[in-house]
Amino acid sequence: QVQLVESGGGSVQAGGSLILSCTASGFTYRSNSMAWFRQAPGKEREGVAAIWTADPGAWYGASVKGRFTISQGNAKNIVYLQMNSLKPEDTAMYYCAATDKFLHAGEYSDPLQYDYWGQGTQVTVSS
Repeated sequence: QVQLVESGGGSVQAGGSLILSCTASGFTYRSNSMAWFRQAPGKEREGVAAIWTADPGAWYGASVKGRFTISQGNAKNIVYLQMNSLKPEDTAMYYCAATDKFLHAGEYSDPLQYDYWGQGTQVTVSS
């Protein structure tokens, strides 16, 4: 059974940094995509960043491009989200997601493409 566990959330002032981790188990890592989504109260779940293991590459949402970096650990079952220059509008619950499918451009930000989800970790950025 696939399990995703997030960690690293917390509270930080605007301009600060946080790093989130997602540890996956029960997965094979030859062909899958992993991603970070976020959801603020009253808003839809938003794709933040995605990474695919078979052909190394990454996708970023427009609101975080240049500030956030998604990466994999050496063991390939850990995905990180380095968040720099945080803004109050980055405040949200952040979720790790994964799928066995190869995703195509335009699909990385669609939560319906992902089969597995973590419980989420809260990030709060104060001004």
